[in-house]
Amino acid sequence: MSGHSKWATTKHKKAALDAKRGKLFAKLIKNIEVAARTGGGDPDANPTLYDAIFKAKKNSVPNDNIERARKRGAGEEAGGADWQNITYEGYAPGGVALLVECLTDNRNRAASEVRVALTRNGGSLADPGSVAYLFNRKGVIIVPKDGTSEDDVMLAVLDAGAEEVNDLGENFEIVCEAGDLIPVRTALQEAGIDYESADSSWLPSVSVPLDEDNARKVFRLIEALEDSDDVQDVYANFDVSDEVMEQIGA
Repeated sequence: MSGHSKWATTKHKKAALDAKRGKLFAKLIKNIEVAARTGGGDPDANPTLYDAIFKAKKNSVPNDNIERARKRGAGEEAGGADWQNITYEGYAPGGVALLVECLTDNRNRAASEVRVALTRNGGSLADPGSVAYLFNRKGVIIVPKDGTSEDDVMLAVLDAGAEEVNDLGENFEIVCEAGDLIPVRTALQEAGIDYESADSSWLPSVSVPLDEDNARKVFRLIEALEDSDDVQDVYANFDVSDEVMEQIGA
């Protein structure tokens, strides 16, 4: 998974800097609105909302936008959309399995955009349940190194339920059961360790190694999917070696 994780981290950093910034903001704001609608508008009593706001602030979303989204979701302000969660399953080139999580106010549009992105980029939709079994729901926390050692992170989170700590280069990735995400995140805070994001994610149990050609095709397909305003997250079970990542980067 090292290649996949590094690619995801690099893509995330790039997205915060380029023309996709507006799309990233919109997706983060949707998450806040839905979290507030589902669990209430108080971040201290709603951990999902707390994490959504934290992530938005880390990505420089203006405080006014964050607060308006929180109020819309909590019903304190008019204008909230009827967001629906839909997950599509599919295949990418090289036999890679995909989970595409959407948050949309128009199911037909979302389905159409996902199908078009897949078919135009060598992928295909799969029947429900045909690839989901290849993924497990996990908590994933990204911690920037910034002088923090792997030992510091391990000591802080192991007793809180962390399963593994991975070195992604500039960051550490902490993986835990989805239900342990809040205790692990809290343990980091109590240890005074800054983190970038804390999310519930789908991690693959089996990975497909990719050569340079298929890696380029898979990256292109995932970027096409993420270009849709309705798509929140794309999870895939590919593994790309550091050597292939260097070839693509060059």
